[in-house]
Amino acid sequence: MKNPYLYGYLPLFTIILFSLSFGIFTVNRILPVLSSIGVYAGMREFLSDLELRVFLLIVLSLCFFMLFSALKLIGQTIHEVGMLFFSKDKIGETMSAARGGYVIFFFGSLLSVLGIASVNILMAVFALTVFVYFIYTIYKMSRFMSMAGMIGLIIFEILFWSLFITLILYILLRLYNGILASLPFAN
Repeated sequence: MKNPYLYGYLPLFTIILFSLSFGIFTVNRILPVLSSIGVYAGMREFLSDLELRVFLLIVLSLCFFMLFSALKLIGQTIHEVGMLFFSKDKIGETMSAARGGYVIFFFGSLLSVLGIASVNILMAVFALTVFVYFIYTIYKMSRFMSMAGMIGLIIFEILFWSLFITLILYILLRLYNGILASLPFAN
């Protein structure tokens, strides 16, 4: 007998591992910045070096945890909306067929621990994990969908993520330019 909830804990562990990997990388990058602007010495008056690193790791990992949780929620919602539009499955077999893909994300998060020293490795592992999961999910759902439905779903998800990432980058660029323009020495 196979338990349908066997992989239910993997998304939580995946998000925790990715958050810790990105958090450790960010702590290692932010400490020299804090030291160069003179904040590190002031913080060391109240906290030991280990306490400061642990506190920064907790705060930064929590921020990454919220980011990855939000991305998972958005991704799952968009995927299910795409399935609503393009799938003929009325029972929900496609959703249970693709749940095994959580293992892909889990192993990707384990690999991300090896890339703590480099943002390029972290981003490459994350992007490769998402790509392999996407291919696996499409393969698993191909039994339950027509070719037109599969193409529609793929285009829908790629279009959504392209527009979403473009919008976020546009907003960040506008905010950055607004901050630079408001600085008194920038004129």
